[in-house]
Amino acid sequence: MSEKEITAKKSILDSDNPVIQYVKRNGGIIIGFIILCVVIQFNTPQFMTWSNIISVLRQISSNLYLASAITMILIAGGIDLSAGAIVSLSSVIVATCMVNYGFSIPVAIVAAIAMGALIGFVNGTIIYKTGLPPFIVTYAMQCICQGAAYVWTGAQPIRLTDKSFIFLGTGFVANVIPMPLVYLFFILIFVWYILNRTKLGRHIYATGGNEKAAEFSGVNIKHVRWFVYTFSGIMAALAGIVLSARMYSGQPAVGANAAMDAIASVVLGGTSMGGGRGFIGGTIIGALLIGVMNNGLNLAGIDSYWQMVAKGIIILIAVYVDFVKQGKKLRK
Repeated sequence: MSEKEITAKKSILDSDNPVIQYVKRNGGIIIGFIILCVVIQFNTPQFMTWSNIISVLRQISSNLYLASAITMILIAGGIDLSAGAIVSLSSVIVATCMVNYGFSIPVAIVAAIAMGALIGFVNGTIIYKTGLPPFIVTYAMQCICQGAAYVWTGAQPIRLTDKSFIFLGTGFVANVIPMPLVYLFFILIFVWYILNRTKLGRHIYATGGNEKAAEFSGVNIKHVRWFVYTFSGIMAALAGIVLSARMYSGQPAVGANAAMDAIASVVLGGTSMGGGRGFIGGTIIGALLIGVMNNGLNLAGIDSYWQMVAKGIIILIAVYVDFVKQGKKLRK
């Protein structure tokens, strides 16, 4: 290869083109995702049918609502284990408001989202004011919210029959695009803009990179904590609302594994558990990989318990890779 060709190739790799940068940043997981799709298609030909693709995209949308928020939380050096329980609680709140109290759809939705925002705000406030580890605070909130969901409903689902509400989770735009994907599109654009084009985004990265240094530099850590955890609560509530519409009922256990799936997607996407590093583009690929893996195992008739084993192994590998990367940076 001539010197001119080498220079040209290097200029392409160093290009500011967002597509090239995206591929460079997420090359490993993209290759893994493609290999997974090929393997699943080889074993289960129905995998690449249009109806199954739409089903997979609809399923991962709720996961990505949470994962988009948890991406920001992990970048800021935190974690949120309560998101799944908020999904469950918001699901029963929106159903109870409509069925038991006769609230209109907009009022019921606002009530559920306000609840999610309040819980997220409380999480952020406790973490900032007390200095307790986010793991402990959000785990405690998980127990509170999940228990409240069971107490509220007596551990029984609340059936929903309003077609207008059900459309929010099962309907299509132009008979092609599922409604949950429409919401997801705007959420991802919002998160990308916050992280890449705003002062708040820079503060989120700074807080996760070195909280003390960020505070000395004038970053308002309190506002960062408030924002990322409140946004997480809102996204969890939205996920609960959409899942209720999809399942025709408010389910007190619908978010049981939601937080773990979201965290797995974020970590697989390259966001560091140590904070200060991560990208929403990687989270999207991570969520796709988790969703495709679940779908492929279901199509193959593999027990759901093995899916949990597979996800656990994937998370362990992803965290270990991140640990090795962080170790190399520190040695430099």
